[in-house]
Amino acid sequence: MIKIFKKKNKQPETIKEVVALLGKKEEEINKLSERIELLEKESKLSIKKIGLVRYNSFSGVGGNQSFSLALLNNNNDGMTITSIYSNEEGSRVYGKTIKNGKSNYTLSVEEVQAIKEAQDGK
Repeated sequence: MIKIFKKKNKQPETIKEVVALLGKKEEEINKLSERIELLEKESKLSIKKIGLVRYNSFSGVGGNQSFSLALLNNNNDGMTITSIYSNEEGSRVYGKTIKNGKSNYTLSVEEVQAIKEAQDGK
């Protein structure tokens, strides 16, 4: 049960005081509603879906040192980050933007798989 009148404060004694207090509470509720709406809009842009694929990019390099990571929001917008490890050449890191689950850049098989895992919630 929600308490409208706090026990600490003086209880309203007239209809006029009750109406005034309810008006203040209505303003507070409207402000809270606006804040909730803003938070809901912002949360749609937050990263909520993550997909990670680890793999062995070159034969003879063990331990699945390479990976592709997809970070997406609810609209399937975000990015992939791919790190390719090689004993001879070290590591290379690539980032690609994702819009609605697709990219303007050519995606590797592992990046596509990471995006699918993020979208499927795996």
